[in-house]
Amino acid sequence: MDFKLKIWRQEQTSDKGKMVSYAVKDISPDMSFLEMLDQLNENLTLSGQSPVSFDSDCREGICGQCGLFINGRAHGPNAHTSTCQLHMRSFQDGETIYIEPFRAGAFPIKKDLKIDRSALDQIILSGGFISVNTGQAPEANQTLISSDTVEAAFDAAACIGCGACVASCKNSSASLFTAAKISHLAQLPQGKIEHKSRTNQMVQKMDELGFGSCSNTGACEVECPQGISISHIAFMNKSYFK
Repeated sequence: MDFKLKIWRQEQTSDKGKMVSYAVKDISPDMSFLEMLDQLNENLTLSGQSPVSFDSDCREGICGQCGLFINGRAHGPNAHTSTCQLHMRSFQDGETIYIEPFRAGAFPIKKDLKIDRSALDQIILSGGFISVNTGQAPEANQTLISSDTVEAAFDAAACIGCGACVASCKNSSASLFTAAKISHLAQLPQGKIEHKSRTNQMVQKMDELGFGSCSNTGACEVECPQGISISHIAFMNKSYFK
């Protein structure tokens, strides 16, 4: 398969970026999207050009580092799929593919497709944890939790922190990310103790970092690779206003 790529190139945060065209040939349909970019970078390096910078780590769809805007959609055309799990068979031979970084005021571009997601880490640091005494682990069956509660908490905990919700929201809101973390801990006994202070601190930190308010369009849920429900945002808002 052959593709024409239009990729955002930007040397550093303070520079003005632009779209640059590249061509890649003989790409296997079974290649992942990041493997295709690896092939492009190998060709660029061999020709003495600067490779395209992009984030990746696990390449198994669980670390959240690989987020790219592909043809105008966070993570590309496939629903509930992270960029690293997207394969080139999802595109047509000869297609032009537009590749950009996630764009948000709280996600400054570091270089090319590489962005700074540390604002999400700051939200977690403000309250996305529980306080426990150290020492021997308690008996696993000492605290009984229903299966429904466990499943609901796990659904929220499935958030990989990629930032697709922020990039797809017209207000660059981190509400889905923050709500998922709050909802996950609030449903478990260990997280209920600090639920009120955690909610206040995380919502306030989200606002402080310059994320916008929820636009209520549901784009975040649609583009989330884990399909996390916006019902968590309603839970977060209810808890915060309480």
